[in-house]
Amino acid sequence: MNWYEKLNQYFPVEEMKSKEHMDLLLKEKKEVYKKDESEYHVMMYAEMDDFIFIDYLFVSKAARGKGIGKKLLNTLKEKNKPIILEVEPIDYDDTDTEKRQKFYKREGFEHAKSIGYRRRSLDTGEINEMEILYWSPSNESEESIYNKMRHTYETIHTYKDEQIYGESYDETDKVFSFEEEDEKAQPPM
Repeated sequence: MNWYEKLNQYFPVEEMKSKEHMDLLLKEKKEVYKKDESEYHVMMYAEMDDFIFIDYLFVSKAARGKGIGKKLLNTLKEKNKPIILEVEPIDYDDTDTEKRQKFYKREGFEHAKSIGYRRRSLDTGEINEMEILYWSPSNESEESIYNKMRHTYETIHTYKDEQIYGESYDETDKVFSFEEEDEKAQPPM
């Protein structure tokens, strides 16, 4: 099974980019969009100057629990840049969603509580709500993570979308929201 088939079998259709889209990213954005694969894993990620975005991370069932995911994340953490990824909210009918979130939490990822992310699937037309998780070596602000995620959406997710899919993804401002903490809710200094 090739790398795309592995991802396509594991990730829901509304989260998947087409093979054409990913091949174009690997070819035309090869300075930032990367693929790391073995018999047991596939990781697609974008490495920008000041952060890394993990697009897909798949570890085969046969290899789970053997430290492959942890090793892949540690390799990225050694670059000393914030790491951002999207994850499905926990669905108690799908135990993988809970396991995934627990894995990232164990690896030091935080949930970006102030970032809303609602992307319309070009495949199904449905709105797909995702959560943003991040790891930061320098106590990055959620506003900074928000801006990096917007940049990822504009340069990776929507890259040549109209050419590839025959229609465009929604505008960035429709997809993302940022809820600043209410200054009144903060304790006095």
